Amino acid sequence: MSSHAESQTRLSSIGLGELARSDALQSAGNHVLRYALILVIVLFALAKFTAAEAADIQPLVAHSPFLGWLYSFLSVQGASNAIGAAELVIAALLAARPISARAAAVGSVLAVGMFATTLSFLFSTPGALSPMHPAHAFLLKDVVLLGAAIALGAEAVRAAGRAQPR
Repeated sequence: MSSHAESQTRLSSIGLGELARSDALQSAGNHVLRYALILVIVLFALAKFTAAEAADIQPLVAHSPFLGWLYSFLSVQGASNAIGAAELVIAALLAARPISARAAAVGSVLAVGMFATTLSFLFSTPGALSPMHPAHAFLLKDVVLLGAAIALGAEAVRAAGRAQPR
């Protein structure tokens, strides 16, 4: 029997109980992913309100075509505070998922934009692509966080679509 035929036989033998457990496992995974992402965003957001973090992100933000303009009217700490506040709003929208799938979908889109922006620092900050640059490892974690935001966004959009009256 070919491996394709074996796969088909195995798939056809899955009972509804197993399928339900699979959906429950997916749901549990989404919950863990959502609240882990929220925790990470909140912790990084709160750090933005400290002078040390404001100084650490300044070279990255200053070279960013997306955020560098903040320093034209905000201090280093003021820009960091604004970024931290935006991150807290994103976390709150993601956390609203039990109440509003639509709000969580918006939060996910914003989180995707946030992580795409921070990943762009790798290309806009001189030397950041070098493994020796201090920001290199710090920024690479955002690839995983970007994936989490995309996955949670897809789930929230599906849930918001199901909640729409037909």
